[in-house]
Amino acid sequence: MLQTFKNIRGILIYTVVVLLISVVYYIYAYTAQTIPEERETFLTDIGEGLGEIGMGLLIFIYCRTLLKLILGQGKLAQRLLPDYIQPIESSGLNRLLIWLNRTHIYFGIAAIAVILLHIVMLDYSRYSHILFFPAVLGLVIWQGVFGLFLTLRFSTTQLRKFSYLVHAQFVTGIAIGIFSWFGHILID
Repeated sequence: MLQTFKNIRGILIYTVVVLLISVVYYIYAYTAQTIPEERETFLTDIGEGLGEIGMGLLIFIYCRTLLKLILGQGKLAQRLLPDYIQPIESSGLNRLLIWLNRTHIYFGIAAIAVILLHIVMLDYSRYSHILFFPAVLGLVIWQGVFGLFLTLRFSTTQLRKFSYLVHAQFVTGIAIGIFSWFGHILID
Protein backbone atom coordinates (compact mmCIF):
# COMPACT_ATOMS: atom_id res chain seq x y z
CA MET A 1 0.00 0.00 0.00
CA LEU A 2 2.86 2.37 0.80
CA GLN A 3 4.33 1.79 -2.67
CA THR A 4 0.96 2.59 -4.26
CA PHE A 5 0.75 5.89 -2.36
CA LYS A 6 4.25 6.83 -3.52
CA ASN A 7 3.18 6.22 -7.10
CA ILE A 8 0.21 8.56 -6.96
CA ARG A 9 1.93 11.15 -4.77
CA GLY A 10 2.90 13.23 -7.82
CA ILE A 11 -0.72 13.56 -8.91
CA LEU A 12 -1.79 14.47 -5.39
CA ILE A 13 0.96 17.10 -5.11
CA TYR A 14 -0.01 18.52 -8.51
CA THR A 15 -3.66 18.69 -7.43
CA VAL A 16 -2.82 20.49 -4.19
CA VAL A 17 -0.54 22.96 -6.00
CA VAL A 18 -3.21 23.75 -8.63
CA LEU A 19 -5.78 24.08 -5.86
CA LEU A 20 -3.62 26.48 -3.83
CA ILE A 21 -2.79 28.61 -6.87
CA SER A 22 -6.49 28.70 -7.71
CA VAL A 23 -7.40 29.80 -4.18
CA VAL A 24 -4.84 32.62 -4.33
CA TYR A 25 -6.07 33.75 -7.76
CA TYR A 26 -9.69 33.44 -6.61
CA ILE A 27 -9.01 35.78 -3.69
CA TYR A 28 -7.23 38.22 -6.00
CA ALA A 29 -9.99 38.14 -8.63
CA TYR A 30 -12.72 38.45 -6.01
CA THR A 31 -11.13 41.50 -4.42
CA ALA A 32 -9.49 43.27 -7.36
CA GLN A 33 -11.42 42.42 -10.52
CA THR A 34 -14.85 43.48 -11.61
CA ILE A 35 -17.19 40.56 -11.94
CA PRO A 36 -20.02 41.32 -14.35
CA GLU A 37 -23.54 40.70 -13.12
CA GLU A 38 -25.15 37.62 -14.49
CA ARG A 39 -27.65 38.26 -17.27
CA GLU A 40 -30.68 36.03 -17.28
CA THR A 41 -31.82 35.39 -20.83
CA PHE A 42 -33.26 32.45 -22.69
CA LEU A 43 -29.83 31.65 -24.17
CA THR A 44 -28.05 31.81 -20.82
CA ASP A 45 -30.62 29.42 -19.35
CA ILE A 46 -29.92 26.97 -22.18
CA GLY A 47 -26.19 27.57 -21.73
CA GLU A 48 -26.39 26.73 -18.03
CA GLY A 49 -28.16 23.48 -18.85
CA LEU A 50 -25.49 22.66 -21.41
CA GLY A 51 -22.83 23.33 -18.79
CA GLU A 52 -24.37 20.72 -16.52
CA ILE A 53 -24.55 18.25 -19.42
CA GLY A 54 -20.89 18.97 -20.24
CA MET A 55 -19.90 18.39 -16.63
CA GLY A 56 -21.77 15.10 -16.65
CA LEU A 57 -20.03 14.02 -19.85
CA LEU A 58 -16.61 14.86 -18.39
CA ILE A 59 -17.41 12.93 -15.22
CA PHE A 60 -18.50 9.99 -17.38
CA ILE A 61 -15.26 10.13 -19.38
CA TYR A 62 -13.10 10.26 -16.25
CA CYS A 63 -15.08 7.40 -14.70
CA ARG A 64 -13.67 5.28 -17.54
CA THR A 65 -10.18 6.15 -16.31
CA LEU A 66 -11.12 5.29 -12.74
CA LEU A 67 -12.57 1.96 -13.87
CA LYS A 68 -9.32 1.21 -15.68
CA LEU A 69 -7.45 1.91 -12.44
CA ILE A 70 -9.80 -0.32 -10.45
CA LEU A 71 -9.35 -3.15 -12.93
CA GLY A 72 -5.61 -2.53 -13.20
CA GLN A 73 -5.73 -2.14 -16.98
CA GLY A 74 -3.96 0.15 -19.36
CA LYS A 75 -0.66 1.99 -19.34
CA LEU A 76 -1.99 4.61 -16.94
CA ALA A 77 -2.70 1.97 -14.32
CA GLN A 78 0.78 0.52 -14.84
CA ARG A 79 2.36 3.96 -14.44
CA LEU A 80 0.41 4.87 -11.34
CA LEU A 81 0.05 1.50 -9.67
CA PRO A 82 2.82 -0.85 -10.90
CA ASP A 83 2.49 -3.12 -7.85
CA TYR A 84 -1.30 -3.30 -8.11
CA ILE A 85 -2.85 -6.76 -8.28
CA GLN A 86 -6.28 -6.94 -9.80
CA PRO A 87 -8.64 -8.05 -7.02
CA ILE A 88 -11.80 -7.91 -9.09
CA GLU A 89 -12.72 -10.71 -11.46
CA SER A 90 -15.86 -9.33 -12.98
CA SER A 91 -16.74 -9.95 -16.56
CA GLY A 92 -19.49 -7.35 -16.14
CA LEU A 93 -16.98 -4.61 -15.29
CA ASN A 94 -14.71 -5.77 -18.10
CA ARG A 95 -17.61 -5.63 -20.58
CA LEU A 96 -18.46 -2.14 -19.28
CA LEU A 97 -14.85 -1.06 -19.77
CA ILE A 98 -14.82 -2.44 -23.33
CA TRP A 99 -17.99 -0.48 -24.08
CA LEU A 100 -16.54 2.68 -22.48
CA ASN A 101 -13.35 2.28 -24.52
CA ARG A 102 -15.37 2.02 -27.73
CA THR A 103 -17.62 4.98 -26.97
CA HIS A 104 -15.01 7.21 -25.33
CA ILE A 105 -14.36 9.13 -28.55
CA TYR A 106 -18.05 9.91 -29.07
CA PHE A 107 -18.60 11.06 -25.51
CA GLY A 108 -15.41 13.14 -25.78
CA ILE A 109 -16.58 14.85 -28.96
CA ALA A 110 -19.98 15.48 -27.38
CA ALA A 111 -18.36 16.87 -24.22
CA ILE A 112 -16.18 19.30 -26.17
CA ALA A 113 -19.08 20.44 -28.35
CA VAL A 114 -21.42 20.91 -25.38
CA ILE A 115 -18.79 22.76 -23.32
CA LEU A 116 -18.00 25.09 -26.22
CA LEU A 117 -21.71 25.77 -26.70
CA HIS A 118 -21.99 26.46 -22.96
CA ILE A 119 -19.15 28.97 -23.20
CA VAL A 120 -20.64 30.72 -26.23
CA MET A 121 -24.18 30.90 -24.85
CA LEU A 122 -23.02 32.44 -21.59
CA ASP A 123 -21.13 35.14 -23.53
CA TYR A 124 -17.52 34.22 -22.85
CA SER A 125 -16.33 37.76 -23.70
CA ARG A 126 -17.90 39.07 -20.47
CA TYR A 127 -15.72 36.73 -18.39
CA SER A 128 -12.54 36.45 -20.48
CA HIS A 129 -10.62 38.74 -18.11
CA ILE A 130 -10.96 36.12 -15.36
CA LEU A 131 -8.05 33.76 -16.02
CA PHE A 132 -9.94 30.62 -14.99
CA PHE A 133 -12.07 30.78 -18.10
CA PRO A 134 -9.39 31.17 -20.81
CA ALA A 135 -7.46 28.39 -19.06
CA VAL A 136 -10.45 26.03 -19.17
CA LEU A 137 -11.17 26.95 -22.78
CA GLY A 138 -7.55 26.29 -23.73
CA LEU A 139 -7.46 22.94 -21.90
CA VAL A 140 -10.74 21.77 -23.46
CA ILE A 141 -9.47 22.66 -26.93
CA TRP A 142 -6.12 21.01 -26.06
CA GLN A 143 -7.89 17.76 -25.14
CA GLY A 144 -9.99 17.89 -28.30
CA VAL A 145 -7.15 18.61 -30.72
CA PHE A 146 -4.83 15.93 -29.37
CA GLY A 147 -7.69 13.44 -29.10
CA LEU A 148 -8.43 14.17 -32.76
CA PHE A 149 -4.84 13.39 -33.74
CA LEU A 150 -5.25 9.99 -32.11
CA THR A 151 -8.21 9.16 -34.36
CA LEU A 152 -6.91 10.41 -37.71
CA ARG A 153 -5.68 7.66 -40.01
CA PHE A 154 -3.09 9.93 -41.56
CA SER A 155 -1.35 10.97 -38.36
CA THR A 156 2.30 9.98 -38.15
CA THR A 157 3.44 7.52 -35.49
CA GLN A 158 5.40 10.24 -33.68
CA LEU A 159 2.37 12.54 -33.67
CA ARG A 160 0.18 9.73 -32.30
CA LYS A 161 2.68 8.97 -29.51
CA PHE A 162 2.95 12.64 -28.57
CA SER A 163 -0.83 13.07 -28.77
CA TYR A 164 -1.37 10.10 -26.48
CA LEU A 165 1.09 11.51 -23.96
CA VAL A 166 -0.60 14.90 -23.77
CA HIS A 167 -4.20 13.73 -24.23
CA ALA A 168 -4.25 10.85 -21.75
CA GLN A 169 -3.29 12.77 -18.64
CA PHE A 170 -4.98 13.39 -15.34
CA VAL A 171 -3.33 16.82 -15.19
CA THR A 172 -5.63 18.39 -17.77
CA GLY A 173 -8.74 16.86 -16.23
CA ILE A 174 -7.73 17.98 -12.76
CA ALA A 175 -6.98 21.51 -13.99
CA ILE A 176 -10.25 21.69 -15.95
CA GLY A 177 -12.21 20.61 -12.89
CA ILE A 178 -10.52 22.95 -10.41
CA PHE A 179 -10.48 25.99 -12.71
CA SER A 180 -14.11 25.48 -13.73
CA TRP A 181 -15.22 25.10 -10.13
CA PHE A 182 -13.47 28.25 -8.90
CA GLY A 183 -14.51 30.23 -11.97
CA HIS A 184 -18.14 29.35 -11.50
CA ILE A 185 -18.02 30.12 -7.79
CA LEU A 186 -16.53 33.49 -8.67
CA ILE A 187 -19.27 34.52 -11.09
CA ASP A 188 -22.14 33.06 -9.07
